[in-house]
Amino acid sequence: MKAVGICASDVHYLKTLRCADFIVKEPIVIGHECAGIIEEVGSEVKKLVPGDRVALEPGISCWRCNLCKEGRYNLCPDMKSFGTPPVHGSLANQVVHPADLCFKLPDNVSLEEGAMCEPLSVGVHACRRANIGPETNVLVMGAGPMGLVTMLAARAFGAPRIVIVDVDDHRLAVAKELGADEIVKVSPNIQDVAEEVSQIQKAMEAGVDVSFDCAGFTKTMSTALSATRAGGKVCLVGIGHGEMTIPLTPAAVREVDVVGIIRYKNTWPLCLEFISSGKIDLKPVITHRFGFSQKEVEEAFETSAGGGNAIKVMFNL
Repeated sequence: MKAVGICASDVHYLKTLRCADFIVKEPIVIGHECAGIIEEVGSEVKKLVPGDRVALEPGISCWRCNLCKEGRYNLCPDMKSFGTPPVHGSLANQVVHPADLCFKLPDNVSLEEGAMCEPLSVGVHACRRANIGPETNVLVMGAGPMGLVTMLAARAFGAPRIVIVDVDDHRLAVAKELGADEIVKVSPNIQDVAEEVSQIQKAMEAGVDVSFDCAGFTKTMSTALSATRAGGKVCLVGIGHGEMTIPLTPAAVREVDVVGIIRYKNTWPLCLEFISSGKIDLKPVITHRFGFSQKEVEEAFETSAGGGNAIKVMFNL
């Protein structure tokens, strides 16, 4: 391993020993956003050699269940994914991984950018689920790491206008620097939804075709459902709340479709193409870097959990 990013789920596991329905019951290595250099290959590996720089897709599916056979291997009930209990993760000096889940990096793509293919893959998968294209105006709820990569993916898919929303001025400023057409600062108060929906729709200057909720809270989902035009779509990306009370009936009578996502499927080649071609620049998203000593690991997680100016925290091993 040479580059490993910290995900919000890693922080959840470290702080609360759980993330959504996944619970830590015994000691576990976390980490799943990763890239490294091949040290050794098995006798049947034909396309990789020692010295190759690779990005790793972290989930190993069974390839036998109906979902895998349908091509939706991200939904495999027997998925074994780095850092998801009880499977050990990639925040380690070395890992062993299937060759078909190791993707060789183009010469102009760094190991850090290779590690960022994992969060970017979530954004790419979300854009595919929502059918983003050149005629899709996009609203992104949340300007954290996931919101920013979803915004970048939507632009790469051709979205002509993107409005991004957050409670934090710094994250909104970063979003604007990365190419958001408009930013809207909101409050955490649920009673402000109606007024903020009006602000969002004014900022969009057109109907909101697709909303991505990259936070996953009652308020953000309520805002997304209310702001999206009739016949539009809301994609739930973040999982901040396990359960929500949301205005689903008003959205249903406007035929607003709601879709969810989990992980990704067949995204690494496209992510690497977006990065190597310059369509997506992930470098500004990486705000903090740490080494791999005990002290630095602790500092890195505190930095990531503390918010502030930190967006993506990266380990350089």
